[in-house]
Parts: sequence; structure tokens; C-alpha cells
Amino acid sequence: MEGVSVRKIKKICVFCGANSGKDVAFVNAAFHLGEVLGKRKIDLVYGGGKLGLMGCVSTAVAQHERQVLGIIPSAFTMNNLVGETCGKEIKVATMQERLVMMMELSDAFIALPGGFGTLEELFQMISWAQLNIHNKPIGVLNINGFFNGLLSFVDHAVKQEFITPRARKILISATTADELVDKLQAFRFESDPALSKLKWSPSSSQKEKLDLTLRL
Repeated sequence: MEGVSVRKIKKICVFCGANSGKDVAFVNAAFHLGEVLGKRKIDLVYGGGKLGLMGCVSTAVAQHERQVLGIIPSAFTMNNLVGETCGKEIKVATMQERLVMMMELSDAFIALPGGFGTLEELFQMISWAQLNIHNKPIGVLNINGFFNGLLSFVDHAVKQEFITPRARKILISATTADELVDKLQAFRFESDPALSKLKWSPSSSQKEKLDLTLRL
């Protein structure tokens, strides 16, 4: 990365499945990502518990003596539904509160293979970046082509002019953990000039009215 300014990343939030998936490569990649974060002295923020890939990545980070923070809705902690969180745990009331806290406490975001919940979290962060709510890098770890279909769909949406080329740059992808972290560190956010006028301060009663077409 010679000649490229590097973003300082201290905490990465990882979105991933509470299942392990069909391919053992997913489990191996989750453990390896945790090892890479640990070796790079990056702490982990995740959804809490010890199930599936979530348990793999959090265990690996903890084994490298980095901080692990699980943010989990209280409903999930009843009857030991998701198992014990590896590290510190913060309980929240709702899924939305969980995601907002993840955004606020993290410097970047990585999605591993997962289901609807993982995809919701990933696209919520992308949407918030597009709306200039945050300017943090977001990437998918494309293990064995898991995200190929999703990335092709996003590119199709660009061709059909529902996603702008500028907004497309928000979503980063790589096939290895080291490459992905390098890309996150090198990421430079390009704000849409019109969307940058939106006001998101808590005191704002409503968004500023803009004369534009939002491609969301």
C-alpha cells in the first residue's frame, strides 16, 4: 500500500450468520478473519452470542487478546438462545438500537456469509453511508464466491440507474481477509454533493428539503 494514505481502524464490526453454513470454508474463513483482526490489533464489535460464524470470529479475536464487544437484543438472551457472548456484552431493547450502536462504536464493517439478518445489516450500513449518516468503509468477504450473485445484482442495479456509480463504490469486496482489511484502510468516502446537505443532528425535526431524485 505504498503511496496510499491509510485510514486508522481500531474496531471492526462483523456481520455474519448465526449458522455455520454448508461449506466448511465459511467456518475456516471466519476463524481466519478473527486471527487477522487480532494480529493487526483490531478489536471486534459483533451481534453477540457464540452461534455459527459469529462464534467463530469472536472466539478467534479473543484468543489473540483483543477486545470483543457483543451488542445483543435482550430478547435473544432469554433461555440461552444464542449462547454466551465471547467478551463484553451490551444488551439493547430493539434490533434498530443494536444497529445504531454498532455503527457508532465501529470504524468499519465486514460482512461474512449469512442470511437475511446479515444482509439487512449490510445494506442498512450501505444506505446510511449513501445518506451521509456515516462515512465508514463497508466490505464483504467473498468466500468461495458466496457474494457473487449479490455483487452482480448491485452492478445490474447500477446499469439500470437505480444505484449511482458513486454509491456503488461504497461496497467493497475481497476474497481474503488481509486484502479486505487493506481495502477498508485505503477507502476514501465520496459524498454525493446533494445528499451531503441532509441534516441528521438529533435536534433536526425533519430532513432538509432537496430538489433531487434519491436513488435508494
